[in-house]
This record gives sequence, structure tokens and C-alpha cells, in this order.
Amino acid sequence: MLEEQVIPLPDDVFRLLRDLIHGYCGIYFDDGSKFLLERRLGRRLQQRQLRSFEEYYHFLRYDRKRDEELAVLVDNLTTNETYFFRESAQLTAFSEEILPELRERLEGRKTLRIWSAGCSTGEEPYTIAMLMIESGDWWHDWQVEILGSDINQRVLHTARRGVYKKGAFRTTPAERLKRFFVEEENGDYRIIDPVRELVSFSYVNLLDPFKTSLIRDLDIIFCRNVIIYFDREAKKRVIETFYDKLREGGYLLLGHSESLINISNAFVLRTLKNDMVYQKPTRVK
Repeated sequence: MLEEQVIPLPDDVFRLLRDLIHGYCGIYFDDGSKFLLERRLGRRLQQRQLRSFEEYYHFLRYDRKRDEELAVLVDNLTTNETYFFRESAQLTAFSEEILPELRERLEGRKTLRIWSAGCSTGEEPYTIAMLMIESGDWWHDWQVEILGSDINQRVLHTARRGVYKKGAFRTTPAERLKRFFVEEENGDYRIIDPVRELVSFSYVNLLDPFKTSLIRDLDIIFCRNVIIYFDREAKKRVIETFYDKLREGGYLLLGHSESLINISNAFVLRTLKNDMVYQKPTRVK
């Protein structure tokens, strides 16, 4: 078997590629990540029949298929490790504290809009839908929308299928697995239709104003373990987008390793019984 040809990535071209990727989606690769880009993107050069990373950079800048290739590039560079009912304390705060508060506050309009930004293979938005179902039938005459979005087309395909292997259920109680999934002959599990019907999925680049322009009037945004891959300026841009998309009194739920310290002071940090979350202030009338 012939060895796969290794195409070297010069330092100056690495910096050009790094800046292009950062400008496109906010992900920043430091100098220690050069080998990762060289290894993961080397196959793309061969598939595009390009002889050097310099040619690949020019392709990404000027070719008419640049947007298509940028999407594939992101698929090759992003890590998407997740599972159902992740960070249980925050989910308990959502179901036992935030939902009841919103139910009372929004009773007049009976609409609830939730965005799972950076949803990967869909476990998070489906978990949110399951918690909605478990909360009772109060919302059945409401308009409930749960949007899952990601910049990785490959993981969105998995999310839309709604079929998962056992590794996705490491913290899922047996009773929930039995209630919300159907086991298939090969041992995988398929989400039941009442859960799937609450969730829609869309390709969204969080740094692209055009892609985010149709998302608005949100009550809750989940963006957990996503902005840790961004530098400070990209984080600020994304958080400003979230602030604009949320209604007054809306909630922003970040991952436990993430915070808005030195990023934004526009949100109020709420200490709930089960967890700490961010809330968009309500203007005094």
C-alpha cells in the first residue's frame, strides 16, 4: 500500500489559513495547532488536486466553490463530542426553575422559542424537547419552537436522522431511554416522533449576520461548550448577537467552563437553586 503523501504547511501560509478560518467562523488556532491543520487538511488538497497549501488558501479566498469548501473544512476541524442530558444541574434549573417562571410570565402570548446554538449531533435540543414533554401538558396550546443549529453539516445530518448509538446515553436514565427512544435491530436507538416534532435544525455560522438574521425573539439560548474555541473578540461578537436575539428577560445558558467575565456586562448573572445562568435585563418602564 502506498503511503499517503504529506504536503508541508509553511509557517506563513499557516498564519494566512488560521486568520481566514478565524474570520469565517471564530475558531482560533494558536501556533501549536499547525500540525493539526496540516494533518486534517492535507487530504482536502489531494481531493481538490492542489499541489500546495498556498494553492488551497487561494482556492478558499477566490474560487467560486469557496463557500462549499469552507463548510467541508469546518467539518474536518471541529470536534463534536456530546451526549444526552449533559450538565444535569443546569438542565434541572431549566426544567424546575426557568420553565415555570417563563410559563407564568409568558402566559399572555403562549409562545416559547429556544435556540440550541452549536447543537452538534442534536443531543442537546432533543434533551430540551424531552424535558418540555416531562414538564406536563401546560404547553400543548402554546407555540413552542426549539431550533438546533451548527456550522458542521455532517453533524446536522446525524441530528436530523435522530438515531444514536449507546455512547450517547451515558447519563440517560433507563426510564427516559424507554420512554423517548425505540431500539432498532442493530442496537441503535431512534428518537420517537413527539420529540422530533418539537425540534428543527439549521446550518448557522454564529459569526455570519446573514445566517443569524432570521433568528429572533428568543426566550432561551443554550450555547454550551462552544465559545471556548473562540478568541475574545469572536466571543464578544457572538454574545452581542445572543443579546440582540433574546427578548427582555430571556435566558442565556453557557457551559460550566464558560463565563462572560471580560466579555460582556450586558447580562445579569442569576444564581438559581440548581445553577447560575445569565439573563437579559428587563427595562424599567
